Amino acid sequence: MSTQLESLAADLASGVLVPYLGPGALTGAVDPLTQAPIPADSDSLILAMNNGKPMSARLMWEFPRAAMDVELKRGRGAVHRFLNTTYAERTWTRSPLHAWLGRVRPPYVIDINRDLQLQDSYADIPHTLIRGIARTGGTDYRFRLHAYDGSAYREVDQAEVDTSLPILFKPMGSPRPDATYIASDADYVDYLTELMGGFGVPAFVKSYRVGRQYVFIGLRFLRDTERMVMSDMIYAAGTPAGWALIPDPTDKERRFCDSKGVEIIEADIPDLLRAAGASDGLSGLLPLYHEAGC
Repeated sequence: MSTQLESLAADLASGVLVPYLGPGALTGAVDPLTQAPIPADSDSLILAMNNGKPMSARLMWEFPRAAMDVELKRGRGAVHRFLNTTYAERTWTRSPLHAWLGRVRPPYVIDINRDLQLQDSYADIPHTLIRGIARTGGTDYRFRLHAYDGSAYREVDQAEVDTSLPILFKPMGSPRPDATYIASDADYVDYLTELMGGFGVPAFVKSYRVGRQYVFIGLRFLRDTERMVMSDMIYAAGTPAGWALIPDPTDKERRFCDSKGVEIIEADIPDLLRAAGASDGLSGLLPLYHEAGC
């Protein structure tokens, strides 16, 4: 397995493989004052949104469901304010995975988290940012494009994109340069419908992704939302479609990954980083990854 992980790490660093980041990618990022971990996975986001209190079992199943409940009671803005406060107004240490990605800077990264760590990794070089949008008028598409010149973002259309620059695709949105999020059930219904129809991915990405292979990092395939987003994001993938780092995978995950042509490697992010020779910051983190269910 170590030889396989070394090969995957090298191919991620060189851009041969595309990193696809889930909530576990943020494990190890903490509030520097309180040492509280950044909310990333579904449960931690729900608890943070509800002032640390669990919601009903039905709502605790998945963050979009809980966010829909908050939206119905307090408005869509309440959910967005929570995400802004969490990811734009608080300071977090760098996760070990993002510290490594910030050094190797792959040319194309998909990140289904809503935080800023990926963007911060490319903050000193030009790149293209793609973020998903939902329930908005005035456009046939479900994405926004921003060109970053090394110091500031500028919104652009598809014809203006420099396709030679790194591409950061954050389908669930982020707070920068301005806040846009896919969060509630209603957001996902709109976004996924258009994503399946081909309106959630820019044309230059549709061309670029043909035959690509992916490494799914910090992502479990237990919930339909993550599975549906993944299925459309990797459309036209190569053979195999990629590899998923999943310690102790369930039968459900095995069946899903097999159906998508994805090979499961029973390893975790610390194993990948050790294989990459990037062991700094990993001391004591392996239990955290297991506790997070990543």
